[in-house]
Amino acid sequence: MSGTLNKVMLIGHLGDEVKMHYFEGGGCVGRFPLATNETYVSKQTNERVTNTEWHNIVVRNKAAEICEKYLSKGDRIYVEGRIKTRKWQDENGNERYSTEIQCTDFTFLTTKNESEGQASSKTEPKKSIDNQQMANEPTGEEDDDLPF
Repeated sequence: MSGTLNKVMLIGHLGDEVKMHYFEGGGCVGRFPLATNETYVSKQTNERVTNTEWHNIVVRNKAAEICEKYLSKGDRIYVEGRIKTRKWQDENGNERYSTEIQCTDFTFLTTKNESEGQASSKTEPKKSIDNQQMANEPTGEEDDDLPF
């Protein structure tokens, strides 16, 4: 195989609300931190240890608006995307790097009842959005009895 692959799949909890940035041309970007956990039992102390990894998620345009509308801090979400590293300069002129997950597909995993328990002002149906599917949505229903 001569090709390469840059694909990330994560299931985690939102660490904060979705932060939106709107552009003059009408586009927008949503950003939010996602926490994933790894739990194991330490052989030395026999105690359960949990390590949390934080991921910076970036969602664009309509998908970003949907995330802003339906997601709240603590909600569980499945995210698919690719890793992107950006280079920028801080206020002191130092080169800095930021690694992000450019989201291409997501599925909300927190149910409406769980979400209402966290924040009664937001409602959340279980949704799945693929940026490419939004432009080419099929008009007919499919007869599909698969569980996924």
